[in-house]
Formats: sequence, C-alpha cells, structure tokens
Amino acid sequence: MHRGKGMKFVGDSRVPDNKKPNIPKDYSEFPGNTEAFWPNFLLKEWLVGAVFLIGFLCLTIAHPAPLERLADPTDSGYIPLPDWYFLFLYQLLKYEYASGQLTVIGAVIIPGLAFGALLLAPWLDTGPERRASKRPIATSLMVLGVLATVYLTWESVESHNWEEAEAQGEMLDEEEMEAAESVDMEAAGYEIYSEQGCIGCHGDQLQGSGAAGPPIFDVPYEPDDVADIAVNGIGEMPAGQFEGSDEDLQTLAEFISSGGNPEEGGGEEEESEE
Repeated sequence: MHRGKGMKFVGDSRVPDNKKPNIPKDYSEFPGNTEAFWPNFLLKEWLVGAVFLIGFLCLTIAHPAPLERLADPTDSGYIPLPDWYFLFLYQLLKYEYASGQLTVIGAVIIPGLAFGALLLAPWLDTGPERRASKRPIATSLMVLGVLATVYLTWESVESHNWEEAEAQGEMLDEEEMEAAESVDMEAAGYEIYSEQGCIGCHGDQLQGSGAAGPPIFDVPYEPDDVADIAVNGIGEMPAGQFEGSDEDLQTLAEFISSGGNPEEGGGEEEESEE
C-alpha cells in the first residue's frame, strides 16, 4: 500500500467541529426586541416611580395623619392602635392562644413560620411551571397568607371602637391647655390624686383620657360634691374608687374643685368674701 492511499482521517465525533464564543450578541442585532438599559429602560422606570411618588405625596396632603395630644406614659386608659399594615398582627394578639402568657406564640412563632415559609417558597416548589394551577405549594402558601391577612385586618377594623379612639386622642384647645398646664403638681392634693389612681383615667394634668375619663380641670362642682362623687361615683364612674381617710378625701376634693390649683382657688374665695 502506497503512502496516502486507502487511508482516511476522521475527526473525533465527541469534539464539536466549530466552537462558538460564549458571548451574548449586542442588543443592536435584535432590532425591535431589546433596548438599552441606560437611559431607555431606566428612564421609564424612573418616570413611573416619579408618578407614583407624586400621587402618594398628594394623598398625604389631602389626608394627613391625624395629630393627637402629647403622649402621656401615665395614661393607662389610652389604647394605642398600630398602622393599618400591622392590624392583622394586632388582631392576632387578641386571641387567647396568642396573648397573655402565650404572647410569644402570636408575636414570634406564628409570624416566624409565616415569613419562614415565604423565604423557603422557592425551595418548597421548584417546578418549572408558571401557571398557578400547576404550582400547588407556592399557590396555596400565597392564598393562605393573603386570606389570613385580609381576614385579621377586617376583624380588627370591625372590632375597634373608632369613636372612642378619636375621643381619647382629642387635642385640647388653647384655653384648656393653659388650664391643664396650670395644675400644681407639688400640691398635697396632687399627691393624693396620683396615689388613688385618678391619674390613670383623668391624666397627669387633669386633662382626661378620652373614653377612660373626662377632663376635670374645670369641673362645676364644689368640694363636697367632688368628695361625694369620689365615694359614690357618677355616670360611668363606679362607686368606691377612693380608698383613704376623710382628711385626704377633703384635700383631694378641694384640689379638683379648684382646677388643680388650690392656692389660687383659695385666694379667689378669700377675695370674694372680702
């Protein structure tokens, strides 16, 4: 056999004949299907965001957040209400199995499981399908979370007394504010007022606590009437609230009857007698 005759050289079928570079083509090679990220795509995103931001700012101007009076840490009758996006958790903490000694269940365990399932959703359902009907795990988690949030939010809105909430945070006018600020917190009557727990319903400056108790810095009662109310109650105020001596009761009654400033009230009485 002569050299070069009767022999053929074949390539290895396992090796591709022509290698293509693994570099994506430029977007200009796909006319009408792609666009430049900057500034074309990003500019449109910014415009949409700017429209949303302007609309949100207009909404805050048209419906500003309601202002309430200054926060009083001694006001035990004030019931705070969270923002609407936390109402579902607020309602959850009202149930027996998630409140009291079991608060950790409603505040940590249940939200932790919910958000943990949300984080693990990509690994719990790894199917390639894009239809919701063919993604049972991811779809059921989403539907369950949305329904639970909507239901708890609705229950919280329905069960909350909005009229009392508005009354408890009502701001005082200038005259009432001046009267409340003139309360003598160094007086003996104020000490009794605080010790007897009156401060919980009527505030630290006699300004009231909304639905829990009305303001009492300008009551139209004489000291004897105030003492009788403290013992026997009036309206929604139950009897037997005062627990002390007759001398303390008289001091408290004079303090409240004078608008929280017994020295000033006593001076006015002396001037009127003269």
